[in-house]
Amino acid sequence: MKLYIVPTPIGNLEDITLRAINVLKSVDVVLAEDTRTSGSLLKHLGISKPMHSYHIHNEHQTVTRVVERILKGESMALVSDAGTPAVSDPGFLLVRECIKQGIQVECLPGPTAFVPALVNSGLPSDRFTFEGFLPHKKGRQTRLQNLASEERTMIFYESPHRLIKALQQFVEFFGADRQVSVARELTKIYEENVRGTLEEVIAYFSEKTIKGEIVIILAGKAEEKKKSDKYED
Repeated sequence: MKLYIVPTPIGNLEDITLRAINVLKSVDVVLAEDTRTSGSLLKHLGISKPMHSYHIHNEHQTVTRVVERILKGESMALVSDAGTPAVSDPGFLLVRECIKQGIQVECLPGPTAFVPALVNSGLPSDRFTFEGFLPHKKGRQTRLQNLASEERTMIFYESPHRLIKALQQFVEFFGADRQVSVARELTKIYEENVRGTLEEVIAYFSEKTIKGEIVIILAGKAEEKKKSDKYED
């Protein structure tokens, strides 16, 4: 009995790993965020497996049933629509409950959107904070206020129709000259990485129709140079 966490391609289907394919072939059941999306991937890979829906709207109700089935001897693979499950996707509750019940959890390495976006941004990647999706309303202003003094590179996920608004809010809290990189449609044919100040990137996207998944990489606050201590004779 085991739960496998299986990352799936964020765009280019060639990014699936050989190990991921072998695991998907070996398990009894595939838990999918959207069975249609994951079904298309399995069909592309020539894999036929029973699939069950596991998404953010049924996660709390489904966890207990899934754990019971694994405890009875079934092996399952959890996949999201794209990328690594539990990273801004359902999965955390299931992993936590499996660990609590003594079920072995094995997470495969694989695609996740923020890593290529971060590395490709040209911003410092030695220290960073992953913020995922900001709250849409309640708590959004507070979160941004708390990040105003953050010196590490910051990573955000955002939807296309909210990108301009998010960048404009960043100007309010971080300043128009803060460096930013916006990655769109990663690993796909129309992949785009736009870099510059917040003001420059807002101007660029204001002139075009925005489509695809968005990752925003925002520079942290510049560290203040400490004045050297002076000693009197």
